[in-house]
Amino acid sequence: MTETDRGIDTAPVRLAPGDPAPEFTLPDADGTPVSLSSYRGRRVIVYCYPAALTPGCTTQAVDFTASAGELAEAGLDIIGISPDAPEKLHTFREKEQLGITLLADPEKQVLTAYGAYGPKKLYGKEVVGVIRSTFVVDAEGKVEKAAYNVKATGHVAKLRRDLGL
Repeated sequence: MTETDRGIDTAPVRLAPGDPAPEFTLPDADGTPVSLSSYRGRRVIVYCYPAALTPGCTTQAVDFTASAGELAEAGLDIIGISPDAPEKLHTFREKEQLGITLLADPEKQVLTAYGAYGPKKLYGKEVVGVIRSTFVVDAEGKVEKAAYNVKATGHVAKLRRDLGL
């Protein structure tokens, strides 16, 4: 009997630089399918967050939107992925005037493939949920940077520094 058979969650797979970024096609806030492969030839920031319309996730999305122009000039597009439905993402985008691509992964398959869904500590307790994570995918579709358990506040500024922007 394995740990999974006994109901014990094992740690999620973690991506590392050089790994192929898991391919995906997910609906955006308007329900339009968006594929990672459509970004080939450009670098893309894929960030995973727990829930739209929450304080930390709003801070992070607003920070990414504020930096979107500078990141685009540096050849980086931005995709945010959460388990929210497209309708909630649409509300989030409109309410916060977000200028980034938000994708819905209600089945959590992409979040799991990126190692961004699994056991985590929340207020001192172990829970299963979205692990706030950010990945930079290069123009060929390989992971350039992978950061897990990032903080919502100040993360975009740190990422920009790490990227030399």
